[in-house]
Amino acid sequence: MPKARKKSIVPVPIRLKKNDLVEVRSGREKGKTGKILKVIRDKNQVLVEKVNMIKRHTRPSPTTGQGGILEKEAPLHVSKVMLICPKCATAGRFRMTVTAEGKKSRVCRKCKELIDG
Repeated sequence: MPKARKKSIVPVPIRLKKNDLVEVRSGREKGKTGKILKVIRDKNQVLVEKVNMIKRHTRPSPTTGQGGILEKEAPLHVSKVMLICPKCATAGRFRMTVTAEGKKSRVCRKCKELIDG
């Protein structure tokens, strides 16, 4: 019997950036908020501060020093998080617009306020 092929991940356009404040919308971490530490575009994932914590067992080595159990964040799929608008302080959808200077920026759909200027 042939070996099953792993499904390839098709990257989607991610409109979230590092240091954005996001809320988790589904899963066991639902309702938690945090700042994005890293955006992994080729896997459609984001790393959110203090959300989706896992325990990593490490062995002692010269670079890491003492071994033990470390707690660190695991990546979440981008579809599970939603951007929080700084003005209306709620998680909601946003759209991309072109400003008068010709730059792309994000606009909150609820309060029509620029998210990044």
